[in-house]
Formats: sequence, structure tokens, C-alpha cells
Amino acid sequence: MSTFNLDVVTPTRNLEEMVVSYIRCPGLDGSFGIMANHQEGIFSLDIGEIMIKTKSETKYLSTSGGFAEIVNDGVSILVETVESASDIDIPRAEAALQRARDRKSSSDNENLDQARLENALSRALNRLQVAKK
Repeated sequence: MSTFNLDVVTPTRNLEEMVVSYIRCPGLDGSFGIMANHQEGIFSLDIGEIMIKTKSETKYLSTSGGFAEIVNDGVSILVETVESASDIDIPRAEAALQRARDRKSSSDNENLDQARLENALSRALNRLQVAKK
């Protein structure tokens, strides 16, 4: 199977560059896959799971959104946040989920930014789902 280079970049760090055979990303219009020799382009990413297949393993990352840039011999994923499944602190993610749920159900939620509230809930749920992989 053909391979290509993957670089995952956040504002605070770069993950180790990898040679991969397949990536599945959470696009704004649904998940999409990338294999070697994919058409070049830039795609928006949503909150969700990034699955990365190498010759020897499959890795799962949780992201809060960003962009995937596909060029000649590789892919750069530029995201606001990213955590591997094994690095997710489950009690912390559960606490974040509970805080988001509490805010959503509070009687004073007319003063809350609903979009931010829904994003916080989605991020917390996503982190817990990826952590179970």
C-alpha cells in the first residue's frame, strides 16, 4: 500500500511527523478519507476524531477543528487542539462534560452564548469517545 507524510500542527506544538497509509478526518460536511495520491486541496475540519493508519498501527486523535492541507507528497493537519486517545485524561473530560451539561440545563442560560455552549458539549463528548478507542 502506498504511503505519504503526515504532519499535525497546533499553535503550541507539532506532533511527530509520520509516514501513513490512510487518514480519516472529521470534515464540516462529514468525515472524509485521505490516501496516497489524493487530489490536492484544503479542507475544513470539525470537532471529531482523526484516525491515522500506519503500516503497524492505527492511532486515534481528538480534535476541536482546523484544516487539512493536502499537497504533493503529504498532508498537514492544522488544528486548534489535538490529543491522542491514550493522552486524554478521562476524569477531566468527564468533569468538562458535566460542566457543559450543567450550564446547558441551568435556568439562567439566556445569558450564555449557545454556540459556545454546544461546542463545549461536543468537545467533551468527542474527547470521551476517542479516549475509549
